[in-house]
Amino acid sequence: MAVITIVGAGMMGSALAFPARENGHEVRLVGTHLDRDIIDGCRKNNRHPKFEKDFPSGIKFYHIENLCEALEGADAVIGGVSSFGVEWFGENVLPKIKENTPVLTVTKGLMDTENGKLLTYPDIWKEKLNSIGKKLSMNAIGGPCTSYELVAHDQTEVAFCGDDIKTLEYLKNLMQTDYYHISVTTDIVGIESAVALKNGYALGIALTIGLNQKKFGNDTLHFNSQAAVFGQATKEMYRLLQFQNALSLNNLCVGAGDLYVTVYGGRTRLVGILLGKGLGIDEAKAELKGVTLESLVVAERVARAVKKNIAEGILKKEDFPLLLHIDEILTQKAAVNIPWEKFTYIETV
Repeated sequence: MAVITIVGAGMMGSALAFPARENGHEVRLVGTHLDRDIIDGCRKNNRHPKFEKDFPSGIKFYHIENLCEALEGADAVIGGVSSFGVEWFGENVLPKIKENTPVLTVTKGLMDTENGKLLTYPDIWKEKLNSIGKKLSMNAIGGPCTSYELVAHDQTEVAFCGDDIKTLEYLKNLMQTDYYHISVTTDIVGIESAVALKNGYALGIALTIGLNQKKFGNDTLHFNSQAAVFGQATKEMYRLLQFQNALSLNNLCVGAGDLYVTVYGGRTRLVGILLGKGLGIDEAKAELKGVTLESLVVAERVARAVKKNIAEGILKKEDFPLLLHIDEILTQKAAVNIPWEKFTYIETV
């Protein structure tokens, strides 16, 4: 039995407590300063307020003030914060973790730099650790997995990525179950880039759902347009993975799977539908007040980096018509006008 401490009591961090505890490990779930009501509810009912299923018995729940107690003797730490908590996690959690402990984060996203680079969150945390002279094994989870379906034990396949294959295999042995299946890879940049990029592109696909609901009504299903944008999205994701120097095409498959599940459920789908139905970005945000919209931040960061590299001649504008239109909608408050003809090509083979 191992001791696994999960920091962040949002839906995904809490969902990971299920396979961890069901494998017989001691699981400690720590809420951030934003999770106080969640932890109180978990202590009272042994259930996350957003889930329809009780936690496995025996999970221990902690408020952030008791973080050091929850980290004492931990064999692995899982980071379950959102992308808005990246700096907070680096400043307040990583320095308190015991030296050489493996850390596994489920936070998805990229950070752009002034010179047009896109950094993964593990890279950002490694820079923080280097600045304080601390050694931790930074690893991450990528792949198509919604929290409520993991809790329901739907068959799920993800990838754990990190620098050391033995550490990844150790983490896999801790977490894998008969419903939670795990590949392992040292292609951190590829996996982390793919699962971050899908957020912005899922928004683009969801635009077509809103457009069709506006034209035909909410009860009519249309898939041609969704499929067309899905194809363009994977094409642009592939180009961006090449730009990121990803090491394997397996990461594109992980990203495409994550793209699929994000289009069919979650917050990104909601905002995309609202935009497609004619709401402006400010109106859509107001409609979804209180909902964390990480996809918007990721899309803006990636587009900002892409535009910088286009200006420097490193990337080509014509290779990213979907991303650039999404950026127009988000940053210039443009109306939805999907550039269908720019998705077509002439090819001689």
